Amino acid sequence: MPEVPRIPLGDWFQAVVNWLNDTIGPVFDFIDLVVRSAVDGLTAALLWPPQWLLVLVLTALAWWLRGWRFALFTIIGFGLVAEMREFQPAMQTLALVLVAAVIAIVVAIPVGILAARERVVRHVVRPVLDLMQTMPAFVYLIPVIFFFNIGAVPGVVATVIFALPPGVRLTELGIRQVDAEVVEAGEAFGAPPRRILTGIQLPLAMPSIMAGINQVIMLSLSMVVIAGMVGAEGLGTEVYTAVTRVQLGAGFEAGVAVVVLAVYLDRITAVLADRSPVSRAARETAPVA
Repeated sequence: MPEVPRIPLGDWFQAVVNWLNDTIGPVFDFIDLVVRSAVDGLTAALLWPPQWLLVLVLTALAWWLRGWRFALFTIIGFGLVAEMREFQPAMQTLALVLVAAVIAIVVAIPVGILAARERVVRHVVRPVLDLMQTMPAFVYLIPVIFFFNIGAVPGVVATVIFALPPGVRLTELGIRQVDAEVVEAGEAFGAPPRRILTGIQLPLAMPSIMAGINQVIMLSLSMVVIAGMVGAEGLGTEVYTAVTRVQLGAGFEAGVAVVVLAVYLDRITAVLADRSPVSRAARETAPVA
């Protein structure tokens, strides 16, 4: 029985990666410079003030947005992180998360808008998002190391790829779920498409968009920890070092710091969604039981 020939898919992928590196290598160098500068600058800004002052700022923000209970959690949680000597890695991780999340959001929202308004874009984007969401997270690290070597930049780029899909999907979903009669009313009054988008569709889709932003930030945090394997400084490096050296205590302390950071970011972004005009209007008009 003749043997079925092997499909050299991996070889083709390697050839594409080599072609990209040879053809647009300066573009990757520019991306490396911009991302590295953003991460280093934000990390320096977060580590510049004394730890106690930054903890007080984070606590004040928590009190203003969610009240004294969350402020109490913030000061206890980040105080514990500081006492475990994990505050500097936590701020390095926070800088990576914020840079990756901002890049992912800047890309995800326009792509989601285009996918909601253009059928062709939607049909092209959906299989790409499916591939990005189902591909194992470690696979993203392989090509980005080839393009950017080791360090913070490959961690940020891999994080952006991993965290992008929910932002695109929820932006598209939010815009498509806007009542067609409301859009038709805007068109009847002569509003141009851009005005309908900015004045009707985006405000009404804001709860869904904010949910997507929340998911982008949470996935960025989870991926940044994995990115510690490629040299991205922060809690990911602490966890990876503890795993390779079987240091149970050090791994537990780094894990606790990750949990505190994740809960803080989740609650802050969730309350921003709750404070959107549409969410406030929905609560005000909801029937009282």
